[in-house]
Amino acid sequence: MSLQAAEQSAAKKKPDPEEIKAEIGQMMETARKAQATIANYTQEQADALVTAVGWQVFKDREALAQLAVDEGGFGNTADKIAKFENRILGTLVDMGRVKTCGVVEEDPENGLVKIAKPVGVIAALIPTTGPDATPPVNALSALKARNAIVIAPHPRTKGTSIAVVEAMRRGCEQVGAPADLIQVIETPSIAKTQELMEQADVIVATGGAGMVKAAYSSGTPAYGVGVGNSVHIVDETGDIDDAATMIARAKTFDYATSCLADNSVAAHSSIYDKLRGLLEDAGGYVCSPEEKAKLQAAMWPDGGHIPTIAVIAKSAQDVAKLAQLELPEGKSFLIVEETGFGADHPFSGEKLTVVLSLYKYDGGIDNAVDLVNSITEYQGMGHTCGIHTSNDDHVDALAFGTKTARVVVNQNLNEAAGSPRNGMPYTLSLSCGSWGGNITTENVNVRHFMNLTWITRPITPREITPDAVFSSHWDAHGQS
Repeated sequence: MSLQAAEQSAAKKKPDPEEIKAEIGQMMETARKAQATIANYTQEQADALVTAVGWQVFKDREALAQLAVDEGGFGNTADKIAKFENRILGTLVDMGRVKTCGVVEEDPENGLVKIAKPVGVIAALIPTTGPDATPPVNALSALKARNAIVIAPHPRTKGTSIAVVEAMRRGCEQVGAPADLIQVIETPSIAKTQELMEQADVIVATGGAGMVKAAYSSGTPAYGVGVGNSVHIVDETGDIDDAATMIARAKTFDYATSCLADNSVAAHSSIYDKLRGLLEDAGGYVCSPEEKAKLQAAMWPDGGHIPTIAVIAKSAQDVAKLAQLELPEGKSFLIVEETGFGADHPFSGEKLTVVLSLYKYDGGIDNAVDLVNSITEYQGMGHTCGIHTSNDDHVDALAFGTKTARVVVNQNLNEAAGSPRNGMPYTLSLSCGSWGGNITTENVNVRHFMNLTWITRPITPREITPDAVFSSHWDAHGQS
């Protein structure tokens, strides 16, 4: 082929902006028509719809989990099945308590009534590490609030997201709702995702910093997430055995695909050796300084701050092989002992792999708080930290002293995304507030996919006078 012919062929393959706009526009038109048919659903109808959609995914969970592993190569099938079970059941139970249709709140004392209404069509951006459970968690929240949703999958794992959407569409049809309430871009691209964000009514972006920034730059209201770099404190008063069990479980579940899985653990010096030993008993392998250096070179071959995809959500054996380490039988995660933080200490950042950084701190809880802040200021501000302790003052110190949206006490850190053991809203989109470049610090859930109309009626007038407002100030400082 001549150079001219090659250039012409490449030009033909280049995405046509008008074609992309038309393709996404057709999807949006279809979604809006479908959404209009459920806009006036009763609460009973909305609940029946999400139950049917959830069931279709739940019953296919084994096949979908296997497809996710086969296609993307991230995580493992058994844990993905468990993730489907926990996320689908938990989300449905969690949402069951939330009113999303008609009058959802009344406050007679203040003369207020709130009426829930749909936001319209939601664009859901799906990360390559979460093509399985992320679409249904987003879709269930969207449908419960009587919206339509368009899924924008990652090209690498589009097959899994497409299969999940097909299952959910069957759920819509089962209760007489339009299947087009849930659609997916079957040949995804950056250009199509950008166009979808511009045409949608609300965006929920779960993924990397670039994706979230693009969502906020689209001109459409958006909920994003921040960098996950969770730090777990184990103080001198905590249940060390339980801490080791919880840390190992979070670190190895689905090979650490969750941004909540402990990236670093900071243990008080008085219990450091015991905790390290218990972590080894739980499947951890402590790297020598020489092994740590080899692991660092393998995980960050270009010297950057993002690990190579070759270690993301892979087994300990795969990671060790890449780093040319001899991993003893029965080990499920690697431990590196660390003292520093920041760009010169990449193990202090987000890893999304079965590698745990272990720190030691001395003195009081304030030193642990300082360590959490130092680590998360490098990566992870606003996300999550945890603590194993029996001292409530230590919990308060961590909660008041860190720039984190979630403080998880005596639990597996993955439970911050919702658990039978706590009251956190179920989600797979964990926002980090202004610290992490997000608009909220909440777990994004069905409450974020509703518009509220407020009715206000007259009440007995409140006293709003200079005397009522300034009297105490005048008493202390006069009126000068």
